[in-house]
Amino acid sequence: MPGHAGKGNPMNENLHPLDSIGFIGAGRLARALAWCLARAGLPVRTVASTRAEAGQALAMHIDGCEVVPAQTVADRSTLVFITTPDAAIARVAGELCWRPGMAVVHCSGVTEVSALDSARGQGAAIGGFHPMQTFTDPAAAVASLPGSTITIEAEDPALDGLLVELAGRLGCPVNRLPPGMRGRYHAAAGFTTQFINALFAESMRLWQSWGASEQDALRAMLPMAHGTLASIEKAGIGRGMPGPVSRGDVDSVAKHVNALSGLDESIQDFYRVLCAGTVRIARDAGAIDETVAQRFDAVLHGQAGDNGHAGRSADGRTIIMDE
Repeated sequence: MPGHAGKGNPMNENLHPLDSIGFIGAGRLARALAWCLARAGLPVRTVASTRAEAGQALAMHIDGCEVVPAQTVADRSTLVFITTPDAAIARVAGELCWRPGMAVVHCSGVTEVSALDSARGQGAAIGGFHPMQTFTDPAAAVASLPGSTITIEAEDPALDGLLVELAGRLGCPVNRLPPGMRGRYHAAAGFTTQFINALFAESMRLWQSWGASEQDALRAMLPMAHGTLASIEKAGIGRGMPGPVSRGDVDSVAKHVNALSGLDESIQDFYRVLCAGTVRIARDAGAIDETVAQRFDAVLHGQAGDNGHAGRSADGRTIIMDE
């Protein structure tokens, strides 16, 4: 994945010309981002890492990129990406000498940009540049990064413009984030990344209850998950939701609750929480009305009568669960 300069480098009024980009930290995100920037013709010149092999793994795919000490990265670069683990960002920024006319940016989703205040105190512009993508495999991430949203935060207008231009060079749309929102923003991202693993794990536990393997479960579930994502992309969260709740099928949900009653209580609780969430989505999307939503609520909270056909709503009225 060699990079080639010569496509024109962004320049901004209050920053020096972008003639050298450096990375401090050479983990999976750093490698993917550095390789993508280099492929876009941007001058990735230096990398520093506490692990020599990680630095070499990043640099070896970029023409002219050197592994150097962290202070050398700061000294030689117009723009430095700090891509260390979150806990080290403020410490690294505080240990190095910075200067006016350069920019120091971290790529964390959860750490506030204020972690770089020591660099700002020395005259550098500071900001955040967080790609909303997973980086389990850096080589695969190079293919998946274009089209992924990049969240940008920078008070300095020149740096903001530079980061927006870099996102454009990578083929990525931009999301804006106000100061103080990174923890909430990063938690939101977790619902559609690692929490999916938790959903698959719970489903797999049910498959294993009749002797199926993880491979069996994944072979069946992955196409359904892909189909659901395609529906969300086409129709939105509410209108793109499949399943019994979206069609007002209270009886099927009652059967689910019954079937789970003999299993670990944590599975039952998890199902109730998630199913209640889909009831809210379906009601807000207009797929079901309030009466049907109350019927689901009664089933999920154990208020249904015999065979799940009768129960009471939250206000105590008798409702009919099924005709």
